[in-house]
Amino acid sequence: MKKFVAAFAVAVFAFAGVVWAAENVKSGLPVGQSVPAFNVTDCTGPNEGKTLCYRCQYGNRPVVAVFTRRLTDDLSGLVKELDTAVGSNKEKDLKAFVVYMTDEPDAANSKLKALASSGKISKNVPLTVFQTSEGPDGYQISQDADVTVLVWNKSKVQANEAFGKGQKLSAEDVKRVIADTQKALK
Repeated sequence: MKKFVAAFAVAVFAFAGVVWAAENVKSGLPVGQSVPAFNVTDCTGPNEGKTLCYRCQYGNRPVVAVFTRRLTDDLSGLVKELDTAVGSNKEKDLKAFVVYMTDEPDAANSKLKALASSGKISKNVPLTVFQTSEGPDGYQISQDADVTVLVWNKSKVQANEAFGKGQKLSAEDVKRVIADTQKALK
């Protein structure tokens, strides 16, 4: 019986450790760091079909960049809220884009178009693909993160949110990311 209780306790603590690690993953550039240039292929935005650098195109404007390795309903909800935030802050020139990081970029175009259509995401937030699941050089995107959100202004990170593998984006997570956009608008 003691062995069973000990094994059960170890399993509970191991599970708790995995959950804690997933919710406290560090990914992306730290606040205050400069954001380097990188290229993506636009799948749904105004530059659909083109390879370009949105970081370069948006310059010193306030930007929200969502780096993701998974396309889910909760991600769609976040992007829809970002789409609304960008539309509501046109006078402040807020921009946003999603970077789908995948080792199968050829299959990504149709997946991103389906996400845009099912999520009713307008042209305010381009959905793009990056050619590997590693993410752009210099961005420090952790392999332990499914989603990393960087908010920057004048090419300096103002906020960073990371979500671990399999972690569902809750309504509170989405609200926190949307609140982070205000840091870039100051």
